Amino acid sequence: MTSILMIDDDVALTQLVAEYLQLDGYQFTAVHQGPEGLELAKSNAFQLVLLDIMLPGMDGLTVLKQLRQHSYCPVLMLTARGDEIDRVVGLELGADDYLAKPFSPRELVARIKAILRRVELVQQQQQPQASSLQVNQLKLDSAKRQISVLDNPLVLTATEYQILELLMRHAGDVVSKEDLSQLALGKRLQLYDRSLDMHISNIRKKIAQYDEGEKIQTLRGLGYLLLQGEN
Repeated sequence: MTSILMIDDDVALTQLVAEYLQLDGYQFTAVHQGPEGLELAKSNAFQLVLLDIMLPGMDGLTVLKQLRQHSYCPVLMLTARGDEIDRVVGLELGADDYLAKPFSPRELVARIKAILRRVELVQQQQQPQASSLQVNQLKLDSAKRQISVLDNPLVLTATEYQILELLMRHAGDVVSKEDLSQLALGKRLQLYDRSLDMHISNIRKKIAQYDEGEKIQTLRGLGYLLLQGEN
C-alpha cells in the first residue's frame, strides 16, 4: 500500500484529504509542524510527501531543502494561489510538482498518481533492460542506439530516439506528455510548449517512409500510445 505523508497546519484540510486518499487505497499520515514533518519524511517510510509552504516551526521550503540532503522522496508542494515565486523556488529546490490552494481532492489524487507513475517509469529505466526489442515492424537495438522499420534504419536525433525507445518499451500503455518531457527531453512540461509534439510528428513522418500504418496514437489530455498488433 502506498504511504503518503502530509505536512500541513490546516487540520480540517488534512482530515478531508485523509478521508479521500484512504478511500482511494492510500495509507495516510498527517503532521502539522515543519520540524516534525521533516523528521518523518527523512525516515523514507513514505512514497510521497504533500508539503505546505506556510508551516509553523519551519517553513515548507526549508523543509524541502533539508529533506533533499537526505532523500529523493517525491514531494508535491501545496502553495497559495498566485504565489509564483514560492512555486518556482520549490521546483528549483527539488519539488516534483505543485498544487495551488484551494484544490479539489480529485485533482490532488490525479497529481499524486502522475508523480508516482513517473517515479515508476524512472525506476524501470534504471533497471537492466533487454538490448533488443520488436514492436510490430519496429526493431530496437539499444547497443547500437538504432531503431529500424521493416529492416530500414531510421535516422533519428538523440531526442527522437529516446522518445521512441520509451514508447516501444511501454508499448500498449499510455505514456503521458509530462513523463516523456521529463525522461526524454530532460525538462518539465511547460504550458504551450509544443516541442514534444514536434518530435512526435517527426518520428511519425520517418516511420511512414517505410510503413504507413499509424503506430503512435495521440490521446488528447493523456499522452501518447504506441499501438501493438497494428499494421
